Amino acid sequence: MRITIGTFNLNNLFSRYNFSGQVEAIKKNDTGVSSKVTYKFTEGDVYRLRTFKGRLVKTKDKDDRATIAARVKAMDVDVLAVQEVENIDILKTFNHQDLGSLYPYYTLIEGNDPRLIDVGLLSKYPLGQVTSWHQAVHEEDPDEPIFGRDLLQVEVLNPTRRRTLFTVFNTHLKSHFVDFRDDPVAGKQKNDTRRRRQAETVRRIIEDQTRPNSRYILTGDMNDPPEAAPLAAFANADLGLVNALAAPTETRPPKADTPMPPGPAWTHRFKPSGKPAEYHLYDHIWLSPSLAPRQTLAMIDRRTKHGGDGSDHDPAWIELDL
Repeated sequence: MRITIGTFNLNNLFSRYNFSGQVEAIKKNDTGVSSKVTYKFTEGDVYRLRTFKGRLVKTKDKDDRATIAARVKAMDVDVLAVQEVENIDILKTFNHQDLGSLYPYYTLIEGNDPRLIDVGLLSKYPLGQVTSWHQAVHEEDPDEPIFGRDLLQVEVLNPTRRRTLFTVFNTHLKSHFVDFRDDPVAGKQKNDTRRRRQAETVRRIIEDQTRPNSRYILTGDMNDPPEAAPLAAFANADLGLVNALAAPTETRPPKADTPMPPGPAWTHRFKPSGKPAEYHLYDHIWLSPSLAPRQTLAMIDRRTKHGGDGSDHDPAWIELDL
């Protein structure tokens, strides 16, 4: 039995955090929410308004969503871990309307992120127990949940549902974003500390939930390359995780750049102002020691534009011979 498992950050699947709104009552170029504007909706179940930091959130561009769907259908993996999906209804809608019900099974549990972006799973195989760890804490800050977007633990079953093929741990760690009003050095240190604590909590949970011979996969958008210091807990020899994307094959050559990417193992491109572009493997797939020998390939669907095709992340997947 050969099974493919992938990960894809869908980049705000239906909504974009860009401080705009699509409400006819708003005057042109006025996206603020104030007491001077009155909204009247005669059909309350038709409208849904989302705001972030007092601003309306705009619907994601339909062409970008169509591009995302095309990439997912082209990958056609058996199990797909996704990030930046707003809720379970949106995941269902995307699967049924945009993917043509490609995946009979799916799950998502609301996390803690103020932007309302969560992690989920789409599968062609039945799903068993689903566990959310969005209330987990780190010992250095025991009063605050450590995960903004959850750590989702999902059992993937065989077609008869009689046994677990493997368990997927899907997460989305803290980004590098620092508000322009904040000190950049202190902001970076705060973000790095948060990712370190998240990675350490992921490791603790995996150790508690699995045995040395368990079949499991850790995947998601880690917002750091595998060798980064904040993610040292993943590479710890005691856990025995193996980076399944160390030597991937690209679906197409990367777009020309100066300098070119150092190799194929990257899923995220960042271009600082006045500096060369940076290429990093932010989207990870780690295999347990019992699954690592069963890996037969690793793939990354390479973007055609520097900014990305529908998302600023490229999807990655692997194949396992079970």
